[in-house]
Amino acid sequence: MADAFGDQLPSEVRSRRLALGLTQQDLADMAGVSERFVRFVEQGKPSVQLDSLLAVLDTLGLELRITTRTGKGARALAGHTTGQEPRR
Repeated sequence: MADAFGDQLPSEVRSRRLALGLTQQDLADMAGVSERFVRFVEQGKPSVQLDSLLAVLDTLGLELRITTRTGKGARALAGHTTGQEPRR
């Protein structure tokens, strides 16, 4: 997980769960995952199963979105795919 995502995801999940008045066990039961998994998500564990994460997010009414990055890495990749050398 990228740093910003890795920091934001646990906070968003925890905040939404608390706003809904759910315990970690409540959320786990509703999402069909273990309470340990919910705890790992809220702690920002760097490796979690995507299907289980999506189940937790769906249960909380949250979604994961993918967008095109506009940073230096994205510009370098764009140059690579067009056959041009990336600018440095």
